[in-house]
Amino acid sequence: MGEVYLVDAVRTPIGRRGGSLSEIPPVRLGAYPLRALLARNPIDPATLDDVILGCVTPVGEQGANLARLVVLYAGLPHSVPGVQLNRMCGSGQQAIHFGAQAIASGDMELVVAGGVESMSRVAMGSDWPTTWLEGLPTVMQGISAEMMAAKWSLSRSLLDDMAIESHRRAALARDGGYFDSQIAPVEGKSGLLTQDEGIRWPADEAKVRNLRPAFKEDGVVTAAGSSQISDGAAMVLLASESALKTHGLMPRARLVTRVVVGSDPELMLDGPIPASRRALERAGLTIHDIDVIEINEAFAPVVAAWQKELEANPARVNPNGGAMALGHPLGASGAVLMAKLLNELERSGGRYGLQSMCIGHGMATATIIERL
Repeated sequence: MGEVYLVDAVRTPIGRRGGSLSEIPPVRLGAYPLRALLARNPIDPATLDDVILGCVTPVGEQGANLARLVVLYAGLPHSVPGVQLNRMCGSGQQAIHFGAQAIASGDMELVVAGGVESMSRVAMGSDWPTTWLEGLPTVMQGISAEMMAAKWSLSRSLLDDMAIESHRRAALARDGGYFDSQIAPVEGKSGLLTQDEGIRWPADEAKVRNLRPAFKEDGVVTAAGSSQISDGAAMVLLASESALKTHGLMPRARLVTRVVVGSDPELMLDGPIPASRRALERAGLTIHDIDVIEINEAFAPVVAAWQKELEANPARVNPNGGAMALGHPLGASGAVLMAKLLNELERSGGRYGLQSMCIGHGMATATIIERL
């Protein structure tokens, strides 16, 4: 199997629901990072073998193979194909995995992978069945988050602390310019958006600690401890070793391992624990070898339970904030996290990065990359 290299990663700013990006159709939203990615790298777009995009609600404006439509709207040659996939919250990360697998097998040389989601325009769940077949799990993720909190004895105080810390870290990263090189600005309804909209800092700590539970009357998970409903898009350029030479590309990282697992469909959100362990085992690494870690903050208990089990250095986990502060544009988030992971490895001088995401119905993806 051939090596797969990560050449570049670009994302839009993440917009709040009803915010600056809410009037942009998903096809046009996806074109922003795709065009930026191609503008930043010396390749002929006609040489792309495929564009693979995740989208969690592929109906209406996000239906009809959104990936192919983004390719056409962005002005790429008609010879460039596109395909859309849905592994729910792991869709953007799975798109990267599928692109990497195609390159590793020798079927392709140069692939763009990522995702798009406009949750303002296409409501989450609008593609769900009106009735569920008997025997299928129908627990909502907020209840699963409460189940996680109960299983791992996670207190309301701890989860509130995590929410506040996510905003603090995200604000420091934004103000320090850590996100600047990964963001392709977007012309939104309020002008040019250059930064993520969801960050609230200084946080109103009293408000956070007095919020009512969001999913269960006596629960511990609140809106603050949940990911924000958001709009965004992100793209990653993947290449084979021969493509690097042909196009004169400088790789920024190597993909080391790619993993997907299933987990309990009702507990649902604990998949990053076995996924991370499997990725580490395949890579021949321990958690202490990993310099930067991105665990998607779908809900605070996801990261808190993962941390209890893996015992990573807390400073290395979501060092620039996560989805509680930045937002979670479902199908795009996997590629958003990859852009954050790659850039933070470079900024901090780290070698190995781990990314993992919980997924609806009980699954998880995990990726390890090595900075070059």
